[in-house]
Order: sequence, then structure tokens, then C-alpha cells
Amino acid sequence: MIYLDSAATSLLKPKSVSAAMLNAMQTMASPGRGSHIAAMRAADKVYECRELACRLFNFDKPERIVFTMNASHALNIAIRSVVKSGDTVCVSGYEHNSVTRTLKGVDAKIVVAKSRLFDTQDTIAAFERLVPHVDAVVCNHVSNVFGFILPVYEISKMCERYNVPFILDASQSAGIIDIDMQRLNAAFVAMPGHKGLLGPQGTGILICNADPNSLLYGGTGSDSIMQDMPDYLPDVCEAGTHNVVGIAGLAEGIKYVARISPSHIGTYEEWLCSQMSDALRGVDGLEVFSTDNGTQAGVLSVRHKKINVEMLCERLGARQIAARCGLHCAPFAHQTVGTIDTGTLRFSFSPFITKNQVLTAANVFKNIIIS
Repeated sequence: MIYLDSAATSLLKPKSVSAAMLNAMQTMASPGRGSHIAAMRAADKVYECRELACRLFNFDKPERIVFTMNASHALNIAIRSVVKSGDTVCVSGYEHNSVTRTLKGVDAKIVVAKSRLFDTQDTIAAFERLVPHVDAVVCNHVSNVFGFILPVYEISKMCERYNVPFILDASQSAGIIDIDMQRLNAAFVAMPGHKGLLGPQGTGILICNADPNSLLYGGTGSDSIMQDMPDYLPDVCEAGTHNVVGIAGLAEGIKYVARISPSHIGTYEEWLCSQMSDALRGVDGLEVFSTDNGTQAGVLSVRHKKINVEMLCERLGARQIAARCGLHCAPFAHQTVGTIDTGTLRFSFSPFITKNQVLTAANVFKNIIIS
């Protein structure tokens, strides 16, 4: 199979990830729940992963690295810690439902900084018009539909200037684009472990520059006499037994990413994306959403004027090529670009995919269209 659905999850991972998970399953118990060797191994592994994340994101407070189930879990903590009922929150025109549904859940008023696709200056101008008048800003770093890299450092500086808290959804950028917490004025940064960080599903990270509220309540292995949750990080947000097996795998994924560097991985995926878009450009009836202005990560959407995207995706799957079609849990992005009625077919790339595989997939896709 040629796997071109890495924006959903990184099916292809370093071998060290599964090896570390098997080792953790066989040798590690529950961190903070005992002084025996199996518990101590688990505690050491969890702390090691926090430190690895700190080094990758240029952050110096490992206790403020919170482990979550996924990015949606992390975003729920972040948003519910910053946004109150009735607050006005500015988002980009490319947000995922993990942001917008959570904002609806806290009864916030959403205003959209709508901007043209792959247009950095238009995006900055759209936020500049709204940020002075809102209570918070939540923005993704990379669109999961179109790969648009938003100017989040400029947006975060804008938020700092107007004293507006900023939450970054790094679901499609962590491990693929450099994220520097010393430059980024963000209250929280949320990310999954299973996408660009190449860890397993069931893992996520919330980087906390601000103090979060508890979303889940329960045992932490600390202050057990108290019936309130501990008021310090990371315990305040890590109720229950840790996913030690997942965290062990995530640590190996982060090591792999750090060894190669996010910028190198991102550049390679962008190159693969350009190979696919070049191969598909000019196909009769096919609209290819791409740019060469440096604002597109390794995510490419297309649609055909006559053939619906579901049929195209099904035919690709039958030929062992994995892609994704539909609205991709991001109706705001489709409304912005004008694809809400049709959806798109999305190809997304990884460091384990080759140029030959991409060109093979492109040729198969073209043959499907003309057949």
C-alpha cells in the first residue's frame, strides 16, 4: 500500500517506536504509584519524554508538558482554561472541529479571520482587524485540509500587543515545522503524538505557558489525602494512570524527529507535495489546491468537476493507495475556500514515503480519472 494519509495519522513510524512500547508493556508499571523498580522505570520514562519535548520545542519547564489522549483532549483543556461563556474568540478560517466544537461547547461567540488561501499578508490583516476586539485567539498552525501554513508567530505577537491570550493548535505542524516556545507568545500549544511526532495513537501533548484548569478528576499518586485535585503541574491535568506504553513510544518518535529535525522533515514533505501537485496539474477537470510561495506544508487537496471525491477515494483505495476525502472535520476551511459543497480528496505525506511512490500514486489517480 502507498500510504498518503499522514495528516490523519502516521501509520508509518520508526521501528524503535513499537520496540519501546513492547518493552514498556513488559517492564514498566504505573509512575508515581510505588517505589519498586517497575514503577520507577515508568516514572523515569515519563519524565524523559517531557524533557525530550522540551528540547524539541525550545521550552525549559518539563513539568509544564502535560500528556493527553490526543490533540482534541489538549485543546479542550486549553480552551476551557482560557475561554468563559459569552467570550468572543477569534479563529482562522481554517480551523478543525476540535477547536470550533469546543468553543461552541463553552458557549463562546466565534468570529472568523477569513483570508485567502496561501495568502500570508491577507491572513495577518484579517487577524489585525479582529484581535483588538476579542477575548482570546485560537489558531491552527497548518490547515489539515489544504496545508496552508499560517503566520502564527506574527499572530502571537499581535495577541501579546493587545494582551489577548493565544492558543495554538499544532496538530499538523508539530514534528514537521520548527516550533520555538521562546519566540511564540502562546498560553497553550496543543498537539497529537501520533502525527508528525511519529508516536502511537492515544498520545498527545499540551505545552502550558499559562495555568490550566482540570478537565478530568481522579487519582494522581500525589496529595492523596486531599479531595481536590493538586494545584500544580502536571498533576492538575493528569488524572488517572498514565499511558506509559504510549508515552514510551512517543519518546522514541520525538527522538527520531529531533535527530533529523522538523525543518528537514517538513522540507521533504513539502517537496513530495510539489511532486504530486506538478504531476496532477493540467489534468482535465481537476482542481489542484497548491502554491509555490512557501506557505504549503505536505498536504494537498484536489477535486474534480465531474467525479465526486468519495468515488475517487474509493477507487484509489481499491488500488492500494490510501488518501482521504470529504470535509476532514474542518468545515470552516472548506467554507473559506469554497469547497463546502463538494469536499476534497486529500493527499498527505510523511518522511517514509518516496518520490517514486508519489509519482506512482499520481499516475494511478490520473488513470482513474480518464477511465
